[in-house]
Amino acid sequence: MRFVIEWREVVGRGREIKELREKMGMNRREFSDYYGIPYRTVQDWEAEKRQLPDYLLRLIKYRAEMEGMVKKDES
Repeated sequence: MRFVIEWREVVGRGREIKELREKMGMNRREFSDYYGIPYRTVQDWEAEKRQLPDYLLRLIKYRAEMEGMVKKDES
């Protein structure tokens, strides 16, 4: 049961990063350049082929909020 819960959390992160990117009004290339993350990594996160670490998702959201790219309640 624990594996199932953790797996769902991981799967949701790919969707979260895509939603954040779209709220920021960026395509994948712009997003990857903005954060200094390889394009293929962002692509794999969104396709859920790679696991996006939770701490990194929180940091990405935090930077977007602090720089005014999205409102705190939107992310």
